[in-house]
Amino acid sequence: MADFPYLYPYSRGEAHRRGETQMHEDSFRENVSCARAIEQAVRDHFQEQDEKLADGCARSVLERFGFKRVNFVLANSLLEFRKSSCNHLVSDETYQWGRKTFVPPDGKYNRHYAADTAAALLEEFIGQARAAYQELGLFGPEHCDSSAQDYDGKVLVLSLDTLRESCWTPRDQLWVSDGGFGCSPTASGRAVYATCLGDGEQTRWNRSDFIGALDEQYLPDWAQEKLEELRGQEQRQTGGPIMGGMM
Repeated sequence: MADFPYLYPYSRGEAHRRGETQMHEDSFRENVSCARAIEQAVRDHFQEQDEKLADGCARSVLERFGFKRVNFVLANSLLEFRKSSCNHLVSDETYQWGRKTFVPPDGKYNRHYAADTAAALLEEFIGQARAAYQELGLFGPEHCDSSAQDYDGKVLVLSLDTLRESCWTPRDQLWVSDGGFGCSPTASGRAVYATCLGDGEQTRWNRSDFIGALDEQYLPDWAQEKLEELRGQEQRQTGGPIMGGMM
């Protein structure tokens, strides 16, 4: 998976306040291009005989713009479509999916990157995009133990907002905490030192970079093996048992 141009998350007004109008402009132009690409993909993949989209319609746009921007543009398209007299043609479940991605109210700019296509085809495109995302097998809040607020020694799930899209893999998401003040939910410090279970990289993160501590039932076999290897190394170095964490 490639890296893609930065998706600016704020409105034009906020960008002006921050002195980031060029960043907003660059991202807006990319959003518009993405919306037009969705429309073109729908036209190219529409099968008249059964009035459906051929497989690969959404993937062709995802490969060009990435999940973050495509989801952002689709969420904006749903917001704009909901203002129309045909808003009942899209299911509540799809609208609910769209609300998971925050799109700032941005005056005249929003309508320019709303994909203009029939409701049924827009919903089908969204379905293909969602299916492609599920195939990545990524971890989310639903895989975390909400009761595990002390991160020390825990396997943590790195937020996708923190990772470059080229690193959107389960192996890049799972890190075991090595300590730091940020492990405690009540400490003033934010630092969490951790080791990646995918490749062994060690680095410092902020507590807010993580979604939470992984629920043990979702720990993959490969991660369990790496965790046991790291624990064994630590035990040999310290000469004693390791406290906390999954084993």
